[in-house]
Amino acid sequence: MSGYLHTKSLAAGYGGKVIIDGAEIDISCGQVTTLIGCNGAGKTTLLRSIAAQLPPVSGTVYLDGQDISLMNAKERAEKMALLLTKRAAPDRMTCMDAVSTGRYPFTGRLGILSDADRDIVRAAMERTGIYHLRDTYIDRISDGQRQLVSFAAAIAQQPRIMLLDEPTSYLDLGNKLKMMKLLRELASEGTAVVMTLHELYLAQRFSDVCICTHGGKISFTGSPEEVFTAERINEMFGVEDATFVPEYGTAEMVCSGEPQVFVIGGGGSGIPVYRDLYRRNIPFAAGVLHENDIEYPTARALASEVIRERAFEPVSRESIERAKAVIERCREVICCIDTFGSMNALNKELINRG
Repeated sequence: MSGYLHTKSLAAGYGGKVIIDGAEIDISCGQVTTLIGCNGAGKTTLLRSIAAQLPPVSGTVYLDGQDISLMNAKERAEKMALLLTKRAAPDRMTCMDAVSTGRYPFTGRLGILSDADRDIVRAAMERTGIYHLRDTYIDRISDGQRQLVSFAAAIAQQPRIMLLDEPTSYLDLGNKLKMMKLLRELASEGTAVVMTLHELYLAQRFSDVCICTHGGKISFTGSPEEVFTAERINEMFGVEDATFVPEYGTAEMVCSGEPQVFVIGGGGSGIPVYRDLYRRNIPFAAGVLHENDIEYPTARALASEVIRERAFEPVSRESIERAKAVIERCREVICCIDTFGSMNALNKELINRG
């Protein structure tokens, strides 16, 4: 292994009880690495072990070529920043005071910041959009704002590697995306970013490498394209009555039953109807949809039956006849589109079949 941080035969757990065993991890600078897995699969335990917050049951963690257990807290802090979901901060500390703690590994025992340190703190607060809170006490801001304060402190620390446990937990959508964008920027500047995430759509879109924890071990490591398949995610998270849809980075429920309604859609127009029918527990069929249509993954999951056509090919007579046969079993046809193009022109024949 040649990464900035790597583990050898690491067993992580509490009180001698192993939660995850045989972990071999290789973390490189300039990449975003995300730990994913179901609740209790050992993501946070593993993260805390590689951060030296939790002693390993067995095995070794190496940071920049050194056994991390032989490094003191200051030596680790000069290279590594850790952002926990519930990082404590004194209530009578201002937000700027809290962010300033990120410079303490470099200030000496008295914790006196230099002008350069203060510039770094201000830059970190501006980068995370919280400089306007600089004089506000921690106990007067929201949980989401506290999370951003902790993130700013980690940035101010200027680490080579940043470890984050569920960093988006308390954030609204806008701040989730802002944080992920900042993490990508930090990686592009040479920082190694390692985090745990429950939001699979974020892990899929922003990670370079994903590490899957399942069954007390690391079950798979790979790129998002390799990790986020329906089969792998369904198995890892024990998904039942639903299926993970890689195209969307989320799951759709799986429906069954004899279709009562046939939906003619395309270009996303049918998705609201599919969801409405699902909520009303009405089985339906859909078609004729091209396999590269934006709504095809939703139809594939939610519809009892989908009549599909190959991508970039006009809807064929054969597909139309199959759709007509399905419509004969339905009580209603719903058409979601107003116009038809050359690729789906034959779908017009289905409108008056119900």
